[in-house]
Amino acid sequence: MHKLALFRLHLIVFLWGFTAILGKLIHANAQNLVFYRMLFAAVFLFAFIRIYKKESIKVSKKLFFQLAAIGLSMAIHWFCFFHSIKVSNVSIALSCLSLSTLFASILEPVIFKRKIDISEVIMGIVIVACILLIFKTEFQYKEGIFYGVLCAIFGTIFSVFNGKMFGKTSSGNIIFYEIFCGWAILLIFYSFSGQIFQINEINYRDLALIALLASVFTAFPMLESVNLMKYISPFTLILTVNLEPVYGIILAFFIFGESEHMSSIFYIASGVMILAIVVNGFIKAKKQRTLIKHKHQS
Repeated sequence: MHKLALFRLHLIVFLWGFTAILGKLIHANAQNLVFYRMLFAAVFLFAFIRIYKKESIKVSKKLFFQLAAIGLSMAIHWFCFFHSIKVSNVSIALSCLSLSTLFASILEPVIFKRKIDISEVIMGIVIVACILLIFKTEFQYKEGIFYGVLCAIFGTIFSVFNGKMFGKTSSGNIIFYEIFCGWAILLIFYSFSGQIFQINEINYRDLALIALLASVFTAFPMLESVNLMKYISPFTLILTVNLEPVYGIILAFFIFGESEHMSSIFYIASGVMILAIVVNGFIKAKKQRTLIKHKHQS
């Protein structure tokens, strides 16, 4: 069962890595892409929860607004991610995602009221140094790097606050309301800003690809990642998810060719960032095992 769970885990991380590929294949701008991705994903999740599973989607008013706020951060995170791809390329957007670990090391201690981990600070310094090196070497992609950093910031906000929601209602409800509310907020914003008419500027090919993105590469991996928590540790999940940029960058290199070919410094810096995240994961796991051992002895 454990080996099957690990295979399923790597499958969903591979699917997450492929979202960047679809983001480049879809010609629609980031604004339309995120709008329809959230709409289709919300429909798929609603059908799965209410029609297939026949479960209730009722939540308290307080929880609804909390999930709506997190859904907004998810929408901004996805917009920045796909816009980064549109103005630069897949490799730049995915490498910037590594900054999420740094931002989490700062935000998590504040939200969960724990001490700052020195290993996380050291890792953060290494990641920032690598990003600065990439920025200096790939300066022509400065706009993509800017939106990639914003993507990492809002992705961290989403992940950290999302962690405080689990247990308050079913995991399916949490994911559904976050995505649905994120879409609803975008709809309201576009309506008042006059951008609602631009939403129609999309062709059937892009709609089909977005539907694929929303179902196979969004709704399914999110639900599957929650189910896998029954069989694998949070550490294994987090460590494996860090492979998303690796899968995405390799896929982009072979699929898109010349437009994804970066300098050797970019690949070295990206490799160092990913290695730093993996090493930090092992350090955390060792500390956790030591802590558990001491508790048993006492």
